[in-house]
Amino acid sequence: MSQRPAAARPAFAEALRFWLKLGFINFGGPTGQIAIMHRELVERRRWISEPRFLHALNYCMLLPGPEATQLAIYIGWLLHRTAGGLAAGILFVLPSVFVLMGLSYVYAAHGSVPWIAALFDGLKPAVLAIVATATVRIGRRALRHPVMWGVAAAAFVALFALHVPFPLVVAGAAAVGLVGARVRPAAFRPPESRDDGAVIADDTSTPEHARPSARRAVTVLAVSLACWIGPLAALGAWRGPHDVLFREAVFFSKAAMVTFGGAYAVLPYVGQQAVETYGWLSAAEMIDGLGLAETTPGPLIMVLQFVGFMAGWHHARDLGLAGAVLGGLVATYFTFMPCFLWIFLGAPHVEQTRGRRELAGAMATITAAVVGVILNLAVWFAGHVLLTAGGVNLFALGVAVAAFVALQRLGWDIVPVVLAAAGTGLARHLLGGGQ
Repeated sequence: MSQRPAAARPAFAEALRFWLKLGFINFGGPTGQIAIMHRELVERRRWISEPRFLHALNYCMLLPGPEATQLAIYIGWLLHRTAGGLAAGILFVLPSVFVLMGLSYVYAAHGSVPWIAALFDGLKPAVLAIVATATVRIGRRALRHPVMWGVAAAAFVALFALHVPFPLVVAGAAAVGLVGARVRPAAFRPPESRDDGAVIADDTSTPEHARPSARRAVTVLAVSLACWIGPLAALGAWRGPHDVLFREAVFFSKAAMVTFGGAYAVLPYVGQQAVETYGWLSAAEMIDGLGLAETTPGPLIMVLQFVGFMAGWHHARDLGLAGAVLGGLVATYFTFMPCFLWIFLGAPHVEQTRGRRELAGAMATITAAVVGVILNLAVWFAGHVLLTAGGVNLFALGVAVAAFVALQRLGWDIVPVVLAAAGTGLARHLLGGGQ
């Protein structure tokens, strides 16, 4: 069998361009974003091999906060050290900051805008197709043994039918893998390694910057605490401890520490606190904000920026529009800043676990569970995209099938598929076919 030529290590500027592009096309919440990164980084560019990609993903699934954002930080850090991790994480979020900030202002000042909704009526089914292709491709790689099929099925049933909390599903898979690797190692062995010439391949030695050390850990902790406490203290000194901006900073810092399971797990908690406890926005506004976040690039947890914007809009009126903008930026900063801490502090230790039999078995089992997790979210997403009160949305179904064929069978790039789908939704609205 012929071997593909080795991929060239990207220069930092090339990686920077890619992370910026990703920030504009990373629709679909965590499943869509992981699917896009898998297609772009593993299959097309070969900057990282699939086992290394899944190893990093498994770690990110265990962390609080948005796992797709943390996966981007992890891969950027592996490629280009701390600067690469910072660039990947910031650019993953930055375009959505501006897009959602603009939409939040339009919403707060003028209400909903029909043509924007129509644009995303075409985009949502394309994202569903991206998620479906990721489920198929990662499943083919991870589910090589009947036991792993069973793990994936159990994870899906636990989440979809039994509503088991996400952290328990992942922790359960890890425990099964640790024991299974000892009792029946053949069933819990990671997938066979393929030498596809990836820049960060299975047998690539751990780079020097990815080796753990006490000095490095202390530095990361000190810098991270300064980046958290410094802005928090500045807000308190400027506006006082009872001001909405300071209370936002404290609340979203706490939320970032307990958001296991991603946005869908934390939104009920944030919604209840923001609406009922703090009175920052109404329940109807919270629901509308979730709709805006679902139809923009970036992590779904970006809905917290909308919450912060509306809190500033309603309660920092002495600052005018600047109060709303600052409210949104405060929510975003204190939500995403811990993501960098988790990766820069923990990833060097995770890199050392590669090749250890029990840990490899645990990671392989988590990967199988992740297939069930992605399938669960895909089914959830499909229900919201394809089903309406009147039955099946034939327009969305047609776009989803066409996008899936283009991606899976024709090998199209994600960008033209996304643009074509969004354009189709807009054209349908302009021609009077939308609702």
